[in-house]
Amino acid sequence: MFAGLPELGISNGEDLKETLTNCTEPLKAIDQFQMENGILLPTLQSALPFLDLHGTPRLEFHQSVFDELREKLMERVAIIAEGKDEDRYGKLEELLEKSFPLVKMPSIQPVVMQVLKHLPKVPEKKLKMVMADKELYKVCAVEVKRQIWQDNQALFGDEVSPLLKQYIVEKEAALFSSDLSILHNFFSPSPKTRRQGEVVLKLTHMIGKNVKLYDMVLQFLRTLFLRTRNVHYCTLRAELLMSLHDLDISEICSVDPCHKFTWCLDACIREKFVDGKRARELQGFLDGVKKGQEQVLGDLSMILCDPFACNTLVLSIMRNLQELLSQEALPRDSPDLMLLLRMLSLGQGAWDMIDSQVFKEPRLVCILLMFISLDPQDLEVVTRFLPAMMSVVVDDHTFTVEQKLPSEEKSSLSYPTTLPDAFNRYLQENRVACEMGLYYILHIAKLRNKNALQRLLPALVETYNDMAFGDIFLHLLTGHLTLLSDEFGSEEFCSVVFDGFLLTSFSSKENVHRHTLRMLLHLHHKVLPSYMENLMKTLELPKQCSEPVKELYTQLTEKLEAQKKSPPPADETPSMDLGLHPVTVPTTTVTPTQPL
Repeated sequence: MFAGLPELGISNGEDLKETLTNCTEPLKAIDQFQMENGILLPTLQSALPFLDLHGTPRLEFHQSVFDELREKLMERVAIIAEGKDEDRYGKLEELLEKSFPLVKMPSIQPVVMQVLKHLPKVPEKKLKMVMADKELYKVCAVEVKRQIWQDNQALFGDEVSPLLKQYIVEKEAALFSSDLSILHNFFSPSPKTRRQGEVVLKLTHMIGKNVKLYDMVLQFLRTLFLRTRNVHYCTLRAELLMSLHDLDISEICSVDPCHKFTWCLDACIREKFVDGKRARELQGFLDGVKKGQEQVLGDLSMILCDPFACNTLVLSIMRNLQELLSQEALPRDSPDLMLLLRMLSLGQGAWDMIDSQVFKEPRLVCILLMFISLDPQDLEVVTRFLPAMMSVVVDDHTFTVEQKLPSEEKSSLSYPTTLPDAFNRYLQENRVACEMGLYYILHIAKLRNKNALQRLLPALVETYNDMAFGDIFLHLLTGHLTLLSDEFGSEEFCSVVFDGFLLTSFSSKENVHRHTLRMLLHLHHKVLPSYMENLMKTLELPKQCSEPVKELYTQLTEKLEAQKKSPPPADETPSMDLGLHPVTVPTTTVTPTQPL
């Protein structure tokens, strides 16, 4: 406990033991020991008897003085470190040399740790001693740990790894949330809110202003992204940079070539739209990648692969296509659309680019830039797939207008049931086209367009790399389908949603099973009882399945049992509550001048 005192010329318990063993008058020896090792203040000696009269033990007095002096010393260390004295760090190193032998003493340890914390460069010998001792390493400040980590990547990796795992678990938990709503989904939190998450804040604190540690974390994220293909690592890469931006850590932001691009994209994600001005800014960053710096494209593609960035880009593409339809213009004639497709393609190709270490924009991007036929298949995304998707929109619009005509003006036009071959083919063969197709289906669901949804859903059984059965899309689709809750009373609609899509892969993909159960927990009372009964038999648990699936199935079974014992609930409007207060409507009757 008192190891290190003899090195500083201070007597310890062993010295007292030896003195008492060899002396002839123990009381005098004790008095002498107290005189030599007590507080060397002459005026204090005459005051100590007063404490004896009050029954205050000398230990309690000395301990209180010691605690006060320790606090004053720690404050003084901080003042010296924050001062402008050129020799301030020399003074701290001198104090460290004197105090470090006592680092194992619990009462002195805080002082030593305070000195270590305020030294920008701790002597290597001391760092190694702290690193070698688990107890010392555990209690030292993060400022000291940064100096240890920057030369010990494996140790830093051990510290960071649990945080990265926690981040992925949190993201997956959000995708499988029990809440099912179009208003509150995975993409609802703002970028600023997401950056306040525990993992991002901890990583930001661990990195501080250390560029070397920042680079290590980015390398961990790239490696894990390559190993798992999990796009949430791309989200963390962007969130970490913007968290450092929020704290104005210029030491890192100024050297990360992706900083301004990410900052601009972050503003677009906040608005969930890429406007013309920001689109041109983003284009400037992409065009500004100089020869010899192509590796930057790897990081830019990873940032664009972030699901939140991808969501913003595709929503902007959908809006752009709607404007083109209203103007009766072709997709190839819109520079804004070409840029959005360029960024979407770059993000979708992130894994391939980092894996191959070939840092150049995908072929589709080159075609969008030059618009010459280098590869017919990629060119056709613009010239064939987008027109095919727009033709589906026109079909639906034509049918809707037809239904509003007076009966004598209506034709025998029936709603189309098939899709253009180009639409189906590119859903299966091209990931950029597939992403746009999936978001178009979400757009249709948001409009509560049952006819279009029944036409489109069967096409999702076969998509590029099974993208339609990914967690992000299924999370959004199940939330959007709550808007059509009343349609689940129709066997035809249920057959399209379940038999025609979800049940085609639930047995081989547990996540599909899980999302299906999530949706039924909210909509089971809307489904025809006879169909629901058959559906539950189909969804019976396999011999091997995860606990979350078992729990969802059990909850659904219990709800169905409770429903049998009680009357069916009143029909509810889908959750679109905007938190508005009711308004009193005047009782005066007003005749409208125009039909609504």
